[in-house]
Amino acid sequence: MRLTPRRRGLIALVVFTPLAYLYSVCATDLVINLLLRVRGGNYFGCRGGAVTLMDRFNGCGGTAYHTGYAVIELLAFTMVFAAAAYGLARWIVLPVRQVADTVARFGPNALGLRLHAAGPRDETRQLADAIDAMLDRLAEGYEAQRRFASNASHELRTPLATQRALIEVSLSQALTPDQLELLSRQLLATNERNEKLVDGLLTLAETERGLMATNYLRLDRIVGDVVEVHRRTAAEREVQLHPTLVPVTVIGEEPLLDRLAGNLVFNAIKYNAPGGWVRVDVAADATLTVINSGPAVPPEAVAGLFEPFRRLSGERLDHGGGVGLGLTIARSIVAAHGGAIEAEANPGGGLCVRARLRAVPLRADG
Repeated sequence: MRLTPRRRGLIALVVFTPLAYLYSVCATDLVINLLLRVRGGNYFGCRGGAVTLMDRFNGCGGTAYHTGYAVIELLAFTMVFAAAAYGLARWIVLPVRQVADTVARFGPNALGLRLHAAGPRDETRQLADAIDAMLDRLAEGYEAQRRFASNASHELRTPLATQRALIEVSLSQALTPDQLELLSRQLLATNERNEKLVDGLLTLAETERGLMATNYLRLDRIVGDVVEVHRRTAAEREVQLHPTLVPVTVIGEEPLLDRLAGNLVFNAIKYNAPGGWVRVDVAADATLTVINSGPAVPPEAVAGLFEPFRRLSGERLDHGGGVGLGLTIARSIVAAHGGAIEAEANPGGGLCVRARLRAVPLRADG
C-alpha cells in the first residue's frame, strides 16, 4: 500500500497525539512548579512512595532539587518534542519532496523525465498527473524551438549559399551587360527573400512578447485596405476577390492586424489556380474568414500548415514569393490578441481559415 500524504498524516496524528499529551503534562507541571518555587512555594507538595521527577523538584525524597535542573529538563523535553514534530512533518511531505526533486531534474537534456505516479487518485496523484501534463507541454515546446531553429538556419543558409555562388561567378569571369543584369536581379531577389524571412522572424518574436500598445480599430476597414492592396496581385494570377465586410471594432495593434489579414489574403491568392476565387469575410463577431479555391488539401495536413516553414508541397524553399511563415505568423498574431485561429480543407479544393478576435461595441465616432 502506497503511503500518500493523507495516510502519512493520519499515522502521524496517531503517533503525535500521545507525545503531545505527554509533553503538555510534563511541561505544564515543570513550568508551574518552577514559577511557584521561584516565589517560594510548592504546587504539588511532597508525596509518599517512589520519588518522581516532580517529587525531586519539590525537595522530597531527601534530595533538594535545584531550580536550574527544572529549566534544563524543560528545555530537553521541548527539544525532543520539537525534533519529533519536525521529523514527522518531513515524513508526511516526503512524496511532495520527491515530486520536487523530479521536476528539478527536468531540462533540455532530460525531456523524457516523468513522475508516472501510481496508486489511488488522491491529491498527490492529481498533482503528479498535472505536472506530467505540464512536462509534456514543456517538452513539446522545447522540441518546437529546436525544429524552428534548425529550419530557420536552413532557410537562411540556402539563399546565403546562393548569393555566395552568384558572387563567385561574377568574380571568376567577365560578364556581359545582360549577364550582369541577370546576376544583379538574382542577387536582389535572394536579398529580398532574406529580408522577408528576417522580418517574419522579428514579427514572431514581437507577437510572442505580447501587444505593446492597443487601440480601438475597425477590423473591416483594415481588411478592406488589405484587399485593395492585393487586387493587382490577384488580377495578375487571374483570381477574383470577393470581400464581405461587416463593420466591427476590435482592440489591438493595427500593424499586426494588417499583417494578419495580408498573410491570409496573400496565401489564398498564392495557393490558387487561374480562374479561381477568394472570399474575404468580416463578421459582426470579429471573425475574419478567408476561403479560397485551389488544389485539394488533405485534411490530415491542415494542422501542420501552421508550423514554421511547413509547406503542403513538402519543398524546403518556396518559389512563390513567401518564406513559409505566413500561417505561423497569423496564429501568433491572433494569439497575442486573445483570439483563436483554425483552418479546414474545402471539399472542392482550397482552404478555409477563420481567425476569431474579440469584438467590442462599435464606437460612435466610427
